[in-house]
Amino acid sequence: MNLHLMNLHLETGSHPGDPVINILIFAAFVAITMIIVFRASRNNKTAADYYAAGRSFTGGQNGAAIAGDYLSAASFLGIVGAIAMTGYDGFLYSIGFLVAWLVALLLVAELLRNTGKFTMADVLSFRLKQRPVRIAAAITTLVVCFFYLLAQMAGAGGLVSLLLGIDDAVGQSIVITVVGALMIVYVLVGGMKGTTWVQIIKAFLLIAGAAVMTIWVLALNGFNLSTLLDSAVATAGNPAILEPGLKYGVSDIAKVDFISLGLALVLGTAALPHVLMRFYTVPTAKEARKSVVWAIWLIGIFYLFTLVLGYGAAALIGADVIAAAPGGANSAAPLLAFELGGPLLLGLISAIAFATILAVVAGLTITAAASFAHDIYASVVKKGNPAPGSEMKVARRTVVIIGVVAIVGGIGANGQNIAFLVALAFAVAASANLPTIVYSLFWKRFTTQGALWSMYGGLISAIVLIALSPVVSGSESAMIKGADFAIFPLANPGIVSIPLAFLLGWLGTVLDKKTEDPAKQSEMEVRSLTGIGAEKASSH
Repeated sequence: MNLHLMNLHLETGSHPGDPVINILIFAAFVAITMIIVFRASRNNKTAADYYAAGRSFTGGQNGAAIAGDYLSAASFLGIVGAIAMTGYDGFLYSIGFLVAWLVALLLVAELLRNTGKFTMADVLSFRLKQRPVRIAAAITTLVVCFFYLLAQMAGAGGLVSLLLGIDDAVGQSIVITVVGALMIVYVLVGGMKGTTWVQIIKAFLLIAGAAVMTIWVLALNGFNLSTLLDSAVATAGNPAILEPGLKYGVSDIAKVDFISLGLALVLGTAALPHVLMRFYTVPTAKEARKSVVWAIWLIGIFYLFTLVLGYGAAALIGADVIAAAPGGANSAAPLLAFELGGPLLLGLISAIAFATILAVVAGLTITAAASFAHDIYASVVKKGNPAPGSEMKVARRTVVIIGVVAIVGGIGANGQNIAFLVALAFAVAASANLPTIVYSLFWKRFTTQGALWSMYGGLISAIVLIALSPVVSGSESAMIKGADFAIFPLANPGIVSIPLAFLLGWLGTVLDKKTEDPAKQSEMEVRSLTGIGAEKASSH
């Protein structure tokens, strides 16, 4: 179907594809992955099997799963849309998300794998007081996972209007409920092993789908990137989409906001609990390093594709049509698929988009469940001695509760600013978790008081600053329309809350008259650098 006909479809409000094809392709994907999850779940006998997949994955497999975990709906739909609408400035998201992996590789991947057992709190509480640090780490993990889950569930609802032709709120709520229910089944049955296989499949589907569309767009432009950029400029009628500053150069506040966003993206990745948990699924530190290298390659290739797809959407469809479509900027990739390959390619891309949401929410849910069951129930409530099998039962019940909360929250957040929710998750992770991770691994003097000040200070400051920012009130795209209590001018709090959390961690430690056990600190240092003792810790 040509562009004129598609415009007609969009203007008349009808759906530019065949919802039946979309649903059939999606159902086929769900059926295949369910079979894999059931097969993978046969060996889920212990907590190590359920949380860390029995540490049975190779670096390459885990790297693909990390890519599957990381390339969320925001990566695929959001970044392609951002490039189509704002050109160069939209591509800065891709750069930020990719550069962040170097921080994860150099600072945390291997050291966390060597020191931890199942969760981030294992590392943070290793040489500090167990109870208060585990509670704080579990709270920050649950908050980050909750906001990330909200973004994915709201993304599912927003996309449905374009992909399946469901425009009413009730229909979108039903779809959010279906996505949530599927996620609960995946995690309940498959644990980390089943979830990991779903993520590996989804990563290759997403990268393959993006590769096909990228080659197609380049073929239409004689495999010449300059020709593609020229046609994007011609469609937009604005050469500025090839230059910096279209979004983040309009004022001094916008420039500071970009630095703040960049800090949150680059530092947040190394502290996202669901990404950190992936490092525990490999048997050795060498495989942990290898998995990050694989992830960097796969994610890097994908983000290069987003550049072509974003400008391809700008050239073939145009920013005005994308903005007017249901789902707004998020509809750029599906509309481009429809323009290239008609209903069938749109159906495949739709199914991949849904698979992306499904795999990411499964990873988030198991991380949140492990954090509650392992850190709160087993380590705090039962003081490290839970009855045999009870921790697994608590984890599974937690999955159901988190699933229900995510469904309700997703329905409530449907139609809200998804980029805001994702940025909040990254900013909270970078503020609440990263300073304590870095200090725990690299500063011998660090104390429990420093950890608590940093984690709670970072968490509270990030959430309060976002609540008082223009993304919540006082702007055209604000979450609460008509209200105006925005006294913090930036959309992302990272530039304030991240340095504040580092400062509080240092201050709390310097003012603390108590010192931690030096033997424990030395043991952690040796273990983090060599891996000696990690296998023993993970086997009991």
